[in-house]
Amino acid sequence: MIFELRSFLYGEYRLAYEIHGSGPQTVVLIHGLLLDAHVNRDLATALADAGFRVVLLDLLGHGRSDRPHDPTLHRFDLYARQVVALLDELKVRQAVIGGVSLGADVSLHVAAQHPGRVRALFLEMPVMEWATPAAALLFAPMLLTVRRARGLVRLWSSTWKHMPRPRNNTAVSVMNLLSMSPEEIGAVLHGILVGPVVPEIEARRSINVPTLIIGHPGDFLHPFDDAEALSRQIPGARFLAAKSILELRTKPQRLLPDIVRFFTENGMPRRTANRAN
Repeated sequence: MIFELRSFLYGEYRLAYEIHGSGPQTVVLIHGLLLDAHVNRDLATALADAGFRVVLLDLLGHGRSDRPHDPTLHRFDLYARQVVALLDELKVRQAVIGGVSLGADVSLHVAAQHPGRVRALFLEMPVMEWATPAAALLFAPMLLTVRRARGLVRLWSSTWKHMPRPRNNTAVSVMNLLSMSPEEIGAVLHGILVGPVVPEIEARRSINVPTLIIGHPGDFLHPFDDAEALSRQIPGARFLAAKSILELRTKPQRLLPDIVRFFTENGMPRRTANRAN
């Protein structure tokens, strides 16, 4: 796959992003917690082939972007400002904003904070109220581990950092996570556990843009109930059920036509050549 690697200054820090394809409509996709742009690359390629320009942003603390160790910089609502800064960098007034897990929640914050910059929302596996117990059980011990056992975590991350990367982009993203230093992981986890995860429910109900929500069963961190509840809270939102957490990453053929149809039916133009069937 061929794409452009770029970066820009956000305050004193550098944020990295990728541009896939070209077209009159820009789609910004955001990765999950501690993951990076790799997790959305295959989807970006498919959407680019369908005629959209797709931009993958690495949020602060993730991927190729700078990774400050200050927890106060790592909050969902602050990440939303980085997405708006990306739109300014691209000189794009409005874009489709979306992502997976953390990326879905950050997209909600963008819509709540800057509704005029959002053409539509594409939300995969949002993390909301029903996920709170699972998130606490997973991330609190993880934070304590990277804080109290830094030597072991540093040895672990060094081992993963030097391992060869496979061709599977999702696997690469996970391996990059395992290669992060304990200070980098700790800063991000500390920040997101303190800050707000999703906008308040009244803010969600006031979102007035076309919205597509993807949920799936059998995932304690991304409960089906959260995705389904969000589809009722946002007026006119569409809900699309995936078969598993990996379907859109490994076998997108069933879901992709519905995603492209959602974009085009809501007035999002795309490049006329190489359109998906």
